[in-house]
Amino acid sequence: MNRHQDLTSLLAPYRVLDLTDERGQFCGKLFSDAGADVIKIEKPGGDPSRRLGPFYGDGEEPEKSLHWLAYNTGKRSITLNLGVEEGRRLFERLVKEAHFVLESFVPGYMDDLGLSYAALREINPGIIMISVTPFGQTGPYRDYAGSDITLMAMGGIMSLTGDRDRPPVKLCGQQAYDLACGDAAAAGMIAHYYRQATGRGQHVDVSIYESVVRLNHREPVNWEFEGRLTPRMGNRHARGELSNRIIWGCRDGYVNWLLYGGAAGAKENVALVQWMDEEGMATDLKDIDWAALDLWQRSQAEIEAWEKRIGEFFLMHTKKELEYEGSARGIRIVPVCDIEDVLESEQLAARGYWTVLDHAEWEDSIRYPGQLLLSSCTRARASRRAPFIGEHNLQIYGDEYGVSKEELVLLTQRGVI
Repeated sequence: MNRHQDLTSLLAPYRVLDLTDERGQFCGKLFSDAGADVIKIEKPGGDPSRRLGPFYGDGEEPEKSLHWLAYNTGKRSITLNLGVEEGRRLFERLVKEAHFVLESFVPGYMDDLGLSYAALREINPGIIMISVTPFGQTGPYRDYAGSDITLMAMGGIMSLTGDRDRPPVKLCGQQAYDLACGDAAAAGMIAHYYRQATGRGQHVDVSIYESVVRLNHREPVNWEFEGRLTPRMGNRHARGELSNRIIWGCRDGYVNWLLYGGAAGAKENVALVQWMDEEGMATDLKDIDWAALDLWQRSQAEIEAWEKRIGEFFLMHTKKELEYEGSARGIRIVPVCDIEDVLESEQLAARGYWTVLDHAEWEDSIRYPGQLLLSSCTRARASRRAPFIGEHNLQIYGDEYGVSKEELVLLTQRGVI
């Protein structure tokens, strides 16, 4: 166990060997935030994902990748070349005292190295190997490559995203990878629960493709029982042949609000019309019996005429005005926050969400997303900045495994570390 770990952390007694690239690094971060000692194992010279931008300051330096900083907080870094025999033997030594191995290589790569789950289990019967790959370890697609956009497209999510009269669009960031990493961390903890009961580890096989498919909660049911494919609706919410607006422009951005009919929407609609009337903008909306309104019986043209007047009212106010005054009146108007809004959120501030980590090497500190969860007993948040390349070689190889400084120099010269 890393003697520097906070023993009040949820997973403080456990060690994770993280061999993943950008497809799986978020899984290691989740373990790290929960307090596990996550050792990021990089190739000599650094992990390729360190070259993913954007970068802190000027220049594309591998130590300044903001992608790397975001996905590797709290981890320790060692360099190790698994492509040579000496490197594999060193890895086996690490496995003896580890609890989890995370990897995202193509299926069969670890087998070819002689480091398959079966081989690692011989070294440590309790080891849990978590593999995160585009399509899993089996099936006709197992050897296919798959990027985030590929997997979002094949998983069905992109068919639902965008405007009906335009091509599908990709969600921002690496949503497919992050979804799968969340599933991988949860599955790893289920395997850990089994290990606590039996003493036996297991191989957890996570397909990013399947994680994306699972995100489609309603659409398979719609097709299975109604023979209906959910269309892309853009800024509209479909109600059979009718649709309602979802996102509305306002004075300084956008808000989310949906016009409901019947009892569900009557109270809210009456409150909104009263507010509009106070500002002289309600016009004929005052004449509608909102309690008796059945949207299914009204035409699309009528709905859009009402929306036009409501939209003009929203444009007169800021996001905060609509959120706070709307809330006071029982109207569920939600701001569409940009990142500046998120950083200034009073809710996140009140819960102590953000974590400021020191970057003394740059004479700076950076605010990071904070706790994984709040617990009355344990900590679960990023504990320190992401590591430099091989920053902990001496600490781990030397202090913890007894490799002398002279041997470390020779291992470096031979390209092992």
